[in-house]
Amino acid sequence: MLFGALEAGGTKMVLAIGNENGEILEQTSIPTEDPSVTIPKIITYFKDKKIEALGIGSFGPIDLDKASKTYGYITSTPKLAWANYDIVGNIQKELNIPVGFDTDVNASALGEATWGSTKDVASSIYITIGTGIGVGVYQNGSLLHGMLHPEAGHILLSKHPEDHFEGVCPYHPNCMEGLASGPSIEKRWGKKAYELKDQTEVWEMEAFYIAQGLVSYIFTLSPHRIVLGGGVMHQEQLFPLIRQKVKELINGYVCTSQLNDMDHYIVPASLMDNQGIMGCIQLAKNELQA
Repeated sequence: MLFGALEAGGTKMVLAIGNENGEILEQTSIPTEDPSVTIPKIITYFKDKKIEALGIGSFGPIDLDKASKTYGYITSTPKLAWANYDIVGNIQKELNIPVGFDTDVNASALGEATWGSTKDVASSIYITIGTGIGVGVYQNGSLLHGMLHPEAGHILLSKHPEDHFEGVCPYHPNCMEGLASGPSIEKRWGKKAYELKDQTEVWEMEAFYIAQGLVSYIFTLSPHRIVLGGGVMHQEQLFPLIRQKVKELINGYVCTSQLNDMDHYIVPASLMDNQGIMGCIQLAKNELQA
């Protein structure tokens, strides 16, 4: 059985074909241009692939409420060409197959929960730290939705006492994305993250901010495991710094077996950066079975 997967990002669209076992059989990418250019290319790619269903993990915000008139839309995105765009409806109309839909980070959370490092736990979160910061939440067999979907990359943080940087988020001067994303590192320090690998002060400050976010998620969502992915987390020296800072910030208030084993509680992405595409395959499977 074949399924289509579309990881719809603000910079590029990743398109793939996979099977029910999560195996990726072919994969390509195209630049994210205006919908009038990008959507026909997506439809052309999937049109003759004989897929049973398609899963889309999209940048957002998006409307996931199936009772809403704008279900399947990308809504108030700053990428103006895609604002209030019916991505599900326009693709489904041409392909005439079931289409599963969620955020890109929820898709990654689902990929890890189905085939990756969180498949053995009931609840988990996946955090991507790269161009932006996004959080996907998987709880008791389901992805978390509510009024909208988690936008936990924009939780507000306390500033590091030595940080005088204003942040890069146009909405919040002190949110996690504004202070700890890849663009914030580059703008604060004047170099890209990979060029700063040996500068200890960079990663001490980065861990200070990421750990704050993680402690908020631990206290509110109580996940059994946390996965950190995205380009910034390719700096593996961050993991021990973050684990130590999380332990300090919790300060003994919550005591669980998971928190006593930080090396297996806060972990890197495990699917060779394919967790989003593999999650989209599972979204397609779920939609077909719905």
